[in-house]
Amino acid sequence: MPTTSTEPHTGLPGEPATSIDARGPRFTAAVTAVVLVAVLATPTPVATILIAVQALLFAIGAVRGVQHTPTAWVFRTWVRPRLTGVAELEDARPPRFAQLVGLAFALVALAGFTTGVTLLGLVATGFALVAALLNAVFRFCLGCEMYLLLDRATRGRAGSVLRA
Repeated sequence: MPTTSTEPHTGLPGEPATSIDARGPRFTAAVTAVVLVAVLATPTPVATILIAVQALLFAIGAVRGVQHTPTAWVFRTWVRPRLTGVAELEDARPPRFAQLVGLAFALVALAGFTTGVTLLGLVATGFALVAALLNAVFRFCLGCEMYLLLDRATRGRAGSVLRA
């Protein structure tokens, strides 16, 4: 998920967006899906640790941008050099927002596991898993689509939170 634009997106309104290789977020979604399956398949203490790690990964993607996550580094270093064809570029803001949505689900799951409401943890993990699989398998990013819908709904309004 390397940045192809020379101008980084700082999150300020009116600044240019960073373009990223669209295959990177799909790779990240596949890795995320594997982690979330492991969360669902392991005992609660292990699941709690795994979902905490996944929450941290989502937080990095939401705060710093998807191109700064550990999975982006793996993609950039080992996967992308082995891919053929021209990379389709996309705006990094929708995948970054998707990381924020994933973080919300991971935090709900973590809260469920740590408070003993295991069903809440499992359901929240399941929702995050469905979203990750949709992106990894079908190239359909739910969080990205939410971003675009919210952006359209708030376009033209002063102080739009999504213009960043």
